[in-house]
Amino acid sequence: MNPTTRPRRRSRTRLLLATGCLAALTTLAACSGAGDSSAGDSDSAAEPASAGEVAPAPRYDGRRSLSSDADAAEPAGGVADVASSVDSPVREPALISTGTVSLRADDVADTRFDVQKVADRYQGRITDSETRTDEDGEVRDARLVLRVPAAEFTEAMDELEKVADLESSTSSTDDVTTRVVDTAVRIRVQRASIARIEELLQRAGSIRDVVAVESQLTKRQERLNSLLRQQAYLGDQTSMSTITVHVQRTRAVEVTDPEGGSGFVAGLRAGWDGLTTVAVALATVTGAVLPFTVLALLLGLPLWFVLRPVVRRRRAAAGPAQPASSG
Repeated sequence: MNPTTRPRRRSRTRLLLATGCLAALTTLAACSGAGDSSAGDSDSAAEPASAGEVAPAPRYDGRRSLSSDADAAEPAGGVADVASSVDSPVREPALISTGTVSLRADDVADTRFDVQKVADRYQGRITDSETRTDEDGEVRDARLVLRVPAAEFTEAMDELEKVADLESSTSSTDDVTTRVVDTAVRIRVQRASIARIEELLQRAGSIRDVVAVESQLTKRQERLNSLLRQQAYLGDQTSMSTITVHVQRTRAVEVTDPEGGSGFVAGLRAGWDGLTTVAVALATVTGAVLPFTVLALLLGLPLWFVLRPVVRRRRAAAGPAQPASSG
């Protein structure tokens, strides 16, 4: 072996070792830098803002979409999330109670007055009434709609059932607690949304932006008004119960003769009834013929007085002529 080749091999080996060590050090430094960077990022993300620093209020940018801003004015979680986050106190159930009472009485007018007294006793009122009369002008039946406080519903039903003869009575209760709570939460959400849109209106920078924001504001105001009307209706129905009262007149009972239709008295009654029937028939015929009789007399008497002399002259002329022809 040539002695000059040994130093070359040694220098080549040292160069390879130095290159490997440099690559290892570079890899280690890169891993360490990445770890420090990720740790720094996590630390900066976890580090809270200082107490003295306040985030600046966002300024309105005309390039942003107004519809997206208006939609962002409502909670992203929806009404259900808002309802779950509201710490509302435990309240009584909201109930809508309705009832119907059917009565029968000899005097419907007096019964209507008694129903009015029951309504006054429980601080209620009659909101609707309807009456019908027969051919004689007497009240045949009536319908009345009462509104009484919900707390007095059961007592008022009991009193109305005792006003006259009871035919039927029904009542029902509808639990609308969920609807009442849901409507209240939706109203709260709509009001918050309107407040946010009004803030956007203050930051609008052009007429086009103002028109777009006002359009969104009008839509949400209409929704709020609809919810307020629904809330008022539910409040009225749950605070005042509705009772409908039907009153009908008692049917007349026909009285029958317990002795039947035989015997002297029955025959006498039948004969008398027949006589009166014939008399009524004759009177009816006389009344029907009498106008024609009067008319015939009025027209016949003048005609008779006019024709009577003519008839006499004809008879007188015919009397002498008959003997002359025979001789």
